[in-house]
Amino acid sequence: MENRALLLQCAKELFYAKGYDAVGVQEIVEKAGLTKPTLYYYFGSKIGVLKTLIETKFDELRISVQEALDSEGDIRKHLYCLAEVYCRFFEQDREFYMLMMALFYSARENEAYKAIRPYVAEFYETIVKVFENASHELGNMNGRQRQFAVGFIGTVNHYLLVHCEIDPEQKEEISKEQITSLINQFMYGIFS
Repeated sequence: MENRALLLQCAKELFYAKGYDAVGVQEIVEKAGLTKPTLYYYFGSKIGVLKTLIETKFDELRISVQEALDSEGDIRKHLYCLAEVYCRFFEQDREFYMLMMALFYSARENEAYKAIRPYVAEFYETIVKVFENASHELGNMNGRQRQFAVGFIGTVNHYLLVHCEIDPEQKEEISKEQITSLINQFMYGIFS
């Protein structure tokens, strides 16, 4: 593995295990078996490492989300496709997904929160647009598309969080039936 990728991998593992604030540059380079100047060459600082990690992972997620949104279908189909994208992203890199959630729930003045916030906001706005585009299916939403987006994101994220905590070593794929059940549960809440 090249030095840049190795530093990103080691930093992700440490940030996930200990939290961003508890990890120093020295610990990252020791885990990677490299030197501080190497980290500074590639990233400039610890926050540079985090920002690069976030940007790289979100670029991957962004492509998958766009593919899901380009699919034909009704609101239920779009939400299923989006939930499946999030579940597969979680399965591919559970550590990053959990790190992302932890960073978003960190202190608002924290540099790590400031690094993750624009990406989380971007995906939130994407989900809001899904509901706006489905207004013909959902009737008069009276501005509730933002509330629906929060509910959908919260449902998926909480499902993945609990899924991870129940059996952290389980690497079994989340089935299509489980995702369908999750979407049905969410949609029942909208229509009830």
